[in-house]
Amino acid sequence: MSRCTSERKVYDWNAVPWRKLERNVFKIQKRIYRAAQSENRKLVRKLQGLLTRSWSAKMIAVRQVTQQNQGKKTAGMDGVIALKPSERQPLVRQLKVNDGKKVKPTRRVWIPKPGREEKRPLGIPTIYDRALQGLVKIALEPEWEAVFEANSYGFRPGRGCHDAIAAIFASVSQKPKWVLDADIAKCFDRIDHKALLKKLNNSSPIRRKIREWLKAGVMDRNEYQPTYAGTPQGGVISPLLANIALHGMEAEVRKIVPANIIKQKELGVVRYADDFVVMHKDREVVEQAKEVISEWLTGIGLELKPEKTRMAHTLEGPEPGFDFLGFNVRQYKVGKHRSGKTGKGYKTLIKPSAEAIKTHKEKLKAVVDSHKAAPQATMISRLCDSFRVKVQDKSNVSQAIQLEALAGLH
Repeated sequence: MSRCTSERKVYDWNAVPWRKLERNVFKIQKRIYRAAQSENRKLVRKLQGLLTRSWSAKMIAVRQVTQQNQGKKTAGMDGVIALKPSERQPLVRQLKVNDGKKVKPTRRVWIPKPGREEKRPLGIPTIYDRALQGLVKIALEPEWEAVFEANSYGFRPGRGCHDAIAAIFASVSQKPKWVLDADIAKCFDRIDHKALLKKLNNSSPIRRKIREWLKAGVMDRNEYQPTYAGTPQGGVISPLLANIALHGMEAEVRKIVPANIIKQKELGVVRYADDFVVMHKDREVVEQAKEVISEWLTGIGLELKPEKTRMAHTLEGPEPGFDFLGFNVRQYKVGKHRSGKTGKGYKTLIKPSAEAIKTHKEKLKAVVDSHKAAPQATMISRLCDSFRVKVQDKSNVSQAIQLEALAGLH
């Protein structure tokens, strides 16, 4: 893999062979992954340094923040948004992990949380820092993917919320269970910097640069505020850092029943970013898991959110089941003729939660109301874009059938 030098130029950004660059980067990432699996830390650091200097990785990082990310049109403290193709290659040549530059503070942006009056704070780095964070993430992610826990699904390549729901179904479908449905309070804002940097266990320039990003501070309405904890939401590398901080929680929970193989298999832990569930047939085990998690979280400066933490049962009780990632997971009692070959006397059903359905209806209503005077083809096109309906021809009959199905929720 060639290094990025001042002499290296690509004259037409639209003609860049991206597939070739992605293959080059993936080869090095695969070597980092295997070295991390074999605990060859020296080789991991060497390959990470090679990857952060590579022209291919820098091109991909710049492409991500200037073309692909949704926040490409949101400016940081430098006031720069998505760059033109002619401005992207100079940025590629500037990217360097040990550049010696002082990191600029992030710009505070407040966005409303869906369905609530409360607002979520975002920290928007400069476009240079976003590109550099993307480059560091490319080098750091394969090392941690080799050691991350199996039941962690949030912000990881090749995984999504449906994989987390499938894992929950596999855990509760065999037997009714008690469930701890929990949420971590202000996870991104309160992560302890010392604990996170200690977990990184990286003495290379990557760790030093991450420390600079964490300590850069924020500018909120032209007022500087230092950052003593947390990772800025809005940074490219922040989701990875949050996963690194929360890594080890599942292993800590499984220490509750270390010698009991049956209980180990029955104990289910599924985490998606800062939301997680713990499932077991014995309520005592789940309550003990709650205490263990609460104590473990204090070590990284976090705590459970009381109003979003509840104990539930999938089959029994006044309010059986629980909501997770916009889905409702619940078991229903059935007669002997409907229980199938298993004869369990219950069925496990997973469907959209009431809150998710309400949000979907409100979004559909807003689109329809704003296009009352628009032509039918325009409204159909807008609905397709809003709900990510993919069709070859937005004016054909199949599209109308899909929209009728959407309108049925309204």
